[in-house]
Amino acid sequence: MKVGDLVKLKNTVRPHGQSGIIVEIIYKKVHRVAKHGKSVDWSKLDPEPHGVVLFAHNSGTINIPTSELELV
Repeated sequence: MKVGDLVKLKNTVRPHGQSGIIVEIIYKKVHRVAKHGKSVDWSKLDPEPHGVVLFAHNSGTINIPTSELELV
């Protein structure tokens, strides 16, 4: 994924899945409880790419891991 791509959330329950546009790519650490357990050790986690996504229904952007987005 790259800046300017039209995306939507994967596995959305909405019938049409609202789409948004990626305005920036950033890297952040994410602790996934199902994968890493309840105890957080940030030094063992690697940053993941996140899309900074602008949706029409929001007044600002939302940071979403690219693994949870799909191209439209």
